[in-house]
Amino acid sequence: MRTIVAQATAHGISGLAIIRVSGAKAFELVDIFFSGKKKICDAKSHTILYGNFIEDGNIIDDVTISVFRAPHSYTGDDVIEIGCHGGNIIPQKIISMLISAGCTYADAGEFTRRAFINGKLNLMQAEAVADLIHSISLPSAITSARQLHGGFTKQLSDIRKNLINIAALLELDLDFAEDEVAIFDSSKIKEDLTSALRLCEYLRSSYNSANILREGFFVTICGLPNSGKSTLFNAILNKNRAIVSNIPGTTRDYLEESIIINDIAIKFIDTAGLRKTQNFIESEGIKLVYDKLEEANLVLFLKDVTEQDATAINIYNELKQKYPAQKFLFVNNKCDLLENNLLTPKKNTINISAKNQDDIEKLKQEIGKIAKDCVNINNEILLNQRQYHLLGKSMEHLLTAIEDLESGASSEFIAPSVRSAGNAIGKINGETWNDEVLNNIFSNFCIGK
Repeated sequence: MRTIVAQATAHGISGLAIIRVSGAKAFELVDIFFSGKKKICDAKSHTILYGNFIEDGNIIDDVTISVFRAPHSYTGDDVIEIGCHGGNIIPQKIISMLISAGCTYADAGEFTRRAFINGKLNLMQAEAVADLIHSISLPSAITSARQLHGGFTKQLSDIRKNLINIAALLELDLDFAEDEVAIFDSSKIKEDLTSALRLCEYLRSSYNSANILREGFFVTICGLPNSGKSTLFNAILNKNRAIVSNIPGTTRDYLEESIIINDIAIKFIDTAGLRKTQNFIESEGIKLVYDKLEEANLVLFLKDVTEQDATAINIYNELKQKYPAQKFLFVNNKCDLLENNLLTPKKNTINISAKNQDDIEKLKQEIGKIAKDCVNINNEILLNQRQYHLLGKSMEHLLTAIEDLESGASSEFIAPSVRSAGNAIGKINGETWNDEVLNNIFSNFCIGK
């Protein structure tokens, strides 16, 4: 197996950089350039050496060498982490020196892939590493770290083993069918299958919550032209991000910005005003509004309270019918222009003045509360699409097995469904896998991880 090298820290100007080397020749190849009180090959595992990195008698940098001997390392192979000065020159020079000596540049996610192959991590834990690195909020990072420690993966592994054992028992029953010997307790098998089904349902229910933690809580701001959408967008962000004008149709494309509310990344999207228009560019922008409404976790429908016609209300009701799964919050804007600034409070309605920033904080806190409620459903695991799909497959097979068991079907019909359910769960943890799946997963990792 080749010895790989890559920078593990972000590229660019920084005080320090870490270069990771992993493979059977890691110690030997780094020793070619390292000059310290002892050779790396003679160093104990989990020790740090200090010295110089030298090429042709020239000191390239002062470095620290962290030594991790197999199998007690991140990848399970011999690993060295070289600490050097950051920037664009020194780390790349050290890497090029090691490549000239026989190292090869690591592929995306190759260090973590080796950790999986060597049994240091299961597949769910490996995916949690990527989620941890790309976390956009504290709850996302905490959930990823929890998943990395493997609580639910052990439960899934135990359930898979039980399902495989049940399938084997059912298959064994076929050999004794003519002897009328009871090999298994059907009520106990039904109980175990139902327990597995419930866990799959519980984990699968977290998918929407996981998407919010992973991608952010999407809030689409929509309404008629000149209702104050861009002004509200700027007020929420507390900066002039969108162009504001009293000319209808100013916003042609959508704008997107994120802020943190209640520890959750909230992504606000400012969209074009909803109206009929002959302007091609504006009409294309309006089409994008509907795409963003489809993606939204929450729709803020903005209404200019000084406009008395029912057009805005009619569009609001149409949108609620068209997108019944979305959450809506009705926002009355320009309340500062009303006499006595009074409006009767209504459920799911907030009254603001985006221009004067009246009650903007109240609106933000309400959005934060809605987002928090969405992620508090089940945040024990950061479920991804692959895992969600496999849990669904397992549930289908479990339901079929339970129905066949209840109908008195013979073991030969029940066993395949139980085994298929177990195999689907095994693919989640990586207890069964193929190269195509691994290539797809680790191609999304960064180089050096």
